[in-house]
Amino acid sequence: MSSSTAQSEAKLRTFVAYVEDKPGVLNRISSLFRRRNYNIVSLNVGRTHEDGVSRMTFQIEADSDMALRIEANLYKLVNVLSIADLTELPRVVRDLALIKVKATPPDRAEVLQLVEIFRARAVDVSPTTLTVEVTGDQAKIQGMVDSLRPFGIVEMVQTGTVAMSRGPEGRAARVAHGASPGFAADEAAE
Repeated sequence: MSSSTAQSEAKLRTFVAYVEDKPGVLNRISSLFRRRNYNIVSLNVGRTHEDGVSRMTFQIEADSDMALRIEANLYKLVNVLSIADLTELPRVVRDLALIKVKATPPDRAEVLQLVEIFRARAVDVSPTTLTVEVTGDQAKIQGMVDSLRPFGIVEMVQTGTVAMSRGPEGRAARVAHGASPGFAADEAAE
């Protein structure tokens, strides 16, 4: 296979989009993904510090060519203010999970010891269960689940991934909030 026809390998890519906080925006974006046959692995939407602007973090299995097409297609949507692929950038990525686990009094100390090892925390306790909050990357959350499974997981819920580039302000944020592309450099010069 020649290098011109070789495709880059698909991998989990993390995108951040700033969008107008209006009804129907999430539907338009998810419809775009459905029409293009892109599978969303994780999706998180929340408010930002600015009125009228929401931030979406989504993860999709894509090669580099598909990632460029995703960005281009999203920019065509009226309500999208900015988009950035954080996959290759230094970034902070976190998920949050709540796990309700069986923890009778004889087992409770051992469960709490696991909670401490994973730097998680107990957020609720009942006579027969303990609810644990754990934040981190997928590997950490899966490790916590695997460690608690022998006790008996009663219930679990997990958020979608949230991500932010490291350093001053990210490219997507600068564009969404109307700053110049040299925003970080401008700020450092002041």
